[in-house]
Amino acid sequence: MVLAGFMGAGKSSVGRTVANRLGVGFLDTDVELERDTGRRIPDIFATDGEQAFRALEAATVTRVLDEFDGVVALGGGSVTVPAIRAALAGHHLVYLRVSPAAGFARVAGSDRPLLAGDDPRGTYAALLHERAALYDTLAAATVDADQSVADVVEAVLATLETGPSARKDDPS
Repeated sequence: MVLAGFMGAGKSSVGRTVANRLGVGFLDTDVELERDTGRRIPDIFATDGEQAFRALEAATVTRVLDEFDGVVALGGGSVTVPAIRAALAGHHLVYLRVSPAAGFARVAGSDRPLLAGDDPRGTYAALLHERAALYDTLAAATVDADQSVADVVEAVLATLETGPSARKDDPS
């Protein structure tokens, strides 16, 4: 199972609990990328730029999707990378849909590189709006992530009982 959604959707918190409930491992691709590179994501953005980060992300995510058999939490921007979208084929992807208000409240004050600038709240809302269609198109199921973690976990687990994990048409 793969969890996708924008920053602040709760992919890591929900993913750890879902993995525990299923008796499988959990892997956050952002943490894995930092482990692979020995660098923090904000440092990669600041030094190398977003394009270089996305290339590193693609390598990490495609490897993880190929090798890891558990619950995977993607970085919020992973769905913007064509190679990652292609690698998601055949995986049960659950989109944790968060509202701009709830998501921003969860990440406000963090060192998220894409939110640097004069209007982080506006930037958050704009990026979320830009990516929403990608998340939706790739998802086998969508869960409202504005709920409590416990409620989101239950909803995510219920998606496993609803049938095949086929995704909608790939927008690549």
